[in-house]
Amino acid sequence: MFRTVELPLWALILILLFAAVTFASHFLFPSVRWFFRRRMERVVAKVNSRLDRPIEPFKLAERHDMIQRLIYDPKVSQAIVDHAREEGVPENVAFESARRYAREIVPSFSATAYFGFGTRIARWLSNRIYRVRLGHYDEAAIKGIDPDATVIFVMNHRSNMDYVLVTWLAAERSALSYAVGEWARVWPLRALIRSMGAYFIRRKSRNKLYRRVLARYVQMATEGGVTQAVFPEGGLSLDGSVQPPKLGLLSYIVNDFEPDKNRDVVFVPIAINYDRVLEDRVLIKAHKQGNRKFGFKISGVFRFVFRQIRFMFTGRFHRFGYAAVSFGNPMSLSQFMKDGNKGPEAVGNALMDRIRDVLPVLPVPLVATVLLDANGAVSEKELISRVSILIETIAQDEGHVHLPRNSIDYAAEVGLRMLKLRKMVLEENGIFRIAPGHEDELSFYANSIKHLIHQEP
Repeated sequence: MFRTVELPLWALILILLFAAVTFASHFLFPSVRWFFRRRMERVVAKVNSRLDRPIEPFKLAERHDMIQRLIYDPKVSQAIVDHAREEGVPENVAFESARRYAREIVPSFSATAYFGFGTRIARWLSNRIYRVRLGHYDEAAIKGIDPDATVIFVMNHRSNMDYVLVTWLAAERSALSYAVGEWARVWPLRALIRSMGAYFIRRKSRNKLYRRVLARYVQMATEGGVTQAVFPEGGLSLDGSVQPPKLGLLSYIVNDFEPDKNRDVVFVPIAINYDRVLEDRVLIKAHKQGNRKFGFKISGVFRFVFRQIRFMFTGRFHRFGYAAVSFGNPMSLSQFMKDGNKGPEAVGNALMDRIRDVLPVLPVPLVATVLLDANGAVSEKELISRVSILIETIAQDEGHVHLPRNSIDYAAEVGLRMLKLRKMVLEENGIFRIAPGHEDELSFYANSIKHLIHQEP
């Protein structure tokens, strides 16, 4: 019993390693989890004291517990049985597929990550890149939303900066939960996005079991009162205009909703517009090709970032014009359905109409519209006159125009300067014309406000 036993060094290391893991899992890890859980509860209590809509317990649930709750949900269980029968596989195989989907979808929200540095970085980045302006905003209508209702922000999708911009602007109200596409499922971005409360979706998946698991997660989050942000267009606009709704996530929320039984859902339309969309040329290229293949390369992103840093150090950096966000009138799903409107399509169309109505009009879209209408050649005086007429036309239809310094002349100057810096517009003897080969870029920006321009029959 007390004899000396000789072991190879590798065997001793393995034994010590397994012993350390066992000790940690039984004694250390529970106490560490308790310590961080207590710390998180204090952070959440502090954050909730200043939020208009406190973080709901559903959002704070342990990720493992949420996954278990999702895969053992009766509707998911039935979907597993149906999938096994349709595909001719054992139910335990279908169950493991559902578990994998749940692990992929369910986020791991961290209040420290979201409010500690996430919203601060979002604010810094937004103001560093753009001159951010708040457009239409009915404070009384927003504050009048039933505190027990689930709030869902519904937005047009112009740029990936939308996530950053709205996260910051909504930071005083609640923590938003986004649906994020597969592009973000890369290390280390994946863990960061999960900690911000976002959940990943496979936009093009037609797998019935996956769609059922995703639908139940969205429904459970909605029933749990989680404030969400949804892009009904289903992706970035390729031509710059506000697109018709795709009803994926909206259909999950609307289909099983019963006005007199479920917690009310209040949709808040948000319209976003930019003087410069960071991905504009990538989107235009995809639009020309007739597909949504963006040819994304991380090396291109790094080149863009380093170029901007070089401009900062050499004093040549200019912010990318204005970015504006407008809030439309909230829409109660219960009231909408009681008024006789049924189905996701009616909801989606009504929300997109509200987004279009409050979309902010900025200098670059105004100047781009005028240049295109003038066949690409106009004097500065004539351009200012046409911009003024265009603003009056939009204002007659109750459009929301952002006039920097409350000056039409300055708005025209800002729009021209932005387009000239990007070499999309040339000036020759006091005449401004569209640079050859850049008509598509100007159309991209003009399309963002095209629906606001009243056209006589």
